[in-house]
Amino acid sequence: MIAAVNHRPVGVLLRGWREQRRLSQLSLALDAEISTRHLSFVETGRSRPSREMVLRLAEHLDVPLRERNHLLVAAGYAPAYGETALDAPEMATVRTALRQLLAGHEPYPALVVDRQWRLVDANSGLEIFLAGVAPELLTPPVNVLRLCLHPDGMAPNIVNLGDWREHILLRLQHHVAVTGDPDLTTIYEELRAFPGPQPDISPAGPAPSRIVMPLQLRHDGGELAFFSTTATFGTPLDVTVAELAIETFFPADDRTAAFLRARVR
Repeated sequence: MIAAVNHRPVGVLLRGWREQRRLSQLSLALDAEISTRHLSFVETGRSRPSREMVLRLAEHLDVPLRERNHLLVAAGYAPAYGETALDAPEMATVRTALRQLLAGHEPYPALVVDRQWRLVDANSGLEIFLAGVAPELLTPPVNVLRLCLHPDGMAPNIVNLGDWREHILLRLQHHVAVTGDPDLTTIYEELRAFPGPQPDISPAGPAPSRIVMPLQLRHDGGELAFFSTTATFGTPLDVTVAELAIETFFPADDRTAAFLRARVR
């Protein structure tokens, strides 16, 4: 696990990211168009990389913006990417875009989360997921993964809890690998400790008719089904913006679509 700790040498941090990405020195050197010898010297501390070299290697290693700043600081340079509070005046266009996306998705649920899956904003459609949820789980900051899998959260209402729990844990595990964030590891361990059924894994694999993993939810004596998509900003140059994700839910069957449309009439 990579933790961006500023007192560690930049070469050690870069080597950690390279190993996390399962790249050899030769592969990374070829991608970054530098010599393997130079890369080796950087990783062992025999050569101090330039600011441009740190950013080039970080780009080819797909290092998140927050950790690119950590790499630069470890190399003795100033951070390259700002981290602007979402409520700052200069973020007005970002806030407007998010609100338009959320409002435009109604009556279907949609929400915005940050890197640690803390709820940033949501539309009114999210209320359909919150029936029976303990009030303390809705006290800010709300972690939506905890809200989903906690025994006092959505979990009792999720019909296919085993499958959905496995889906969330695998997704979070991948996110931990991508970001190297130790706080996400803590969240992962917490979620994994929650009680819940095992996934319903068929020896033959998923049914041919299944296209996406649905979220099947008990509601008003019936059952609703959703699938989700995730969107991020395409060209972020700010850490806050880079770490935002918009999760949108769509009805996975006609009954769910009709139910959601009827709620707004």
